[in-house]
Amino acid sequence: MKIKIDLPHHPYDIQIEKGCLSQAGKWLRELWQPQKVVIITDNHVASLYAEKVKLSLEDAGFQVAVFDFLEGEERKNLTTVQKAYEFLVKQDLTRSDGIVALGGGVVGDLAGFVASTYMRGIHFVQIPTSLTAQVDSSIGGKTGVNTPFAKNMVGTFDQPDGVLIDPTVLETLGKRELIEGMGEVIKYGLIEDPELWNLLSDMDGSVESILEHSESLIEHSCRVKRKMVVEDELDNGIRLFLNFGHTIGHAIEATAGYGRVMHGEAVAMGMVQVSKVAEQKGLMPVGITLSIREMCQKFGLPVDYENWDVDKLYQALTHDKKARGNTMKLVLVPELGSATIHPVSLEEMKDYLVKKENV
Repeated sequence: MKIKIDLPHHPYDIQIEKGCLSQAGKWLRELWQPQKVVIITDNHVASLYAEKVKLSLEDAGFQVAVFDFLEGEERKNLTTVQKAYEFLVKQDLTRSDGIVALGGGVVGDLAGFVASTYMRGIHFVQIPTSLTAQVDSSIGGKTGVNTPFAKNMVGTFDQPDGVLIDPTVLETLGKRELIEGMGEVIKYGLIEDPELWNLLSDMDGSVESILEHSESLIEHSCRVKRKMVVEDELDNGIRLFLNFGHTIGHAIEATAGYGRVMHGEAVAMGMVQVSKVAEQKGLMPVGITLSIREMCQKFGLPVDYENWDVDKLYQALTHDKKARGNTMKLVLVPELGSATIHPVSLEEMKDYLVKKENV
């Protein structure tokens, strides 16, 4: 199945198909002429898929090298980027060559950033291998790396030439890695897609049910993301809806130490916390926090963070990219299947960090 991202200056397709990873070379040959290609991946994904993808690309006429780095959110930084630049230079990569991002969200964000900045930008494609990357981070052209101050603080907007999604690779994910991707899927149901929410409601929350429905979950999620990206590529309007739960979620990730709390886990905790306070303020419907909490818990996502420190979280929040001057653009869900931007002062943001009794 193909989903077209219809951006006027850079349209591309998301290809979703079980087993398509073995056809990566054929797929890429339809996008690019034979050229030098560097696969950027992490050591874990490399051990599973790098050789398979490399051989497929070589069979299609590409000259392929593999750069891998140690897995983990804590490696998504400018030190790793520097190592990648050095590798590309040693491979004599030119502006007519390309990069293949093969991995989860960390790999995709970092590889996209490297591609968009090396020689002022070379083309790249995404082959996401985690649920989070397949439903979210590989689509829409946001690239970035973390700094000690804030997550994704340094980054670019740069669209890939294509995204290849093989749902069968999810079978090799660890249980925690698979479940964390459901944080983003649940978010899509809440902000835009009641049909997806109903599908999630009908599932029993097991790993088996996630794998069984993976194609449908990915398709629903990609269609929501496509809509937001096409209407608002540079993240100034409705694309911000995709950040529901992320303002507090990113702060949790940054204060915990990158890699300790996974992205989808932090988003789940962020969605529950922001909804709890918004519901008490009358900005979200009564009972919605309980629905979100129960949905997250059903799939095994955490909804509470034991090391909650309001001052540290607030400090991290002030560096968030959704801050505009002294105002934060907070995303709320006034009813299931729709989202809205609620501007709050940084001072009022403290209200949203206070732990209150469970709703």
